[in-house]
Amino acid sequence: MRAVACLALAVCGTLVGCGGDNSLSGSVGDLFSLEVSRVEVQRNVQALQVSYYRSTATDVDLVVRLSVDTEGLELKPGTEVDLAGLTPSGHARATVVHLAAGEPARVFAPVENGDLVLDEGGNPGEPTRGDFSLSFKKGEGYGAGRTLGGRFSAVAADAGFGPEPPL
Repeated sequence: MRAVACLALAVCGTLVGCGGDNSLSGSVGDLFSLEVSRVEVQRNVQALQVSYYRSTATDVDLVVRLSVDTEGLELKPGTEVDLAGLTPSGHARATVVHLAAGEPARVFAPVENGDLVLDEGGNPGEPTRGDFSLSFKKGEGYGAGRTLGGRFSAVAADAGFGPEPPL
């Protein structure tokens, strides 16, 4: 019985060490805490956005917001999305921002390599689960040369612009 309890504890410790459904990891953790309290996923016809928040005693920090421009993509579960480079119209495929309370917003250096994969969902109202990993270009810019990875699980909110106003 004791052996089973020890094995269960070891497995649990391993799972926690690998991160839960909503977690961040990578060398950007040298710049700020990657601790996460909650995650929001938003989706419209132009983008998928995953926001990781951390509640403190007095504030809520936006730890990381990953925005993926979906121009020219069919975003569906199981499809690997390349986060590097530009969309067909010349916009960055992915951008990352950090905003801690009392500090200016920091836009990360361009993504050099990376991918995002949805395990399920991706549309407004659907439970959406997936992960991403990326590295930022070396050189200048916040987070340059560093890495970032994350897992997320949340119901995707509709980030649409609403109905057209009457003429």
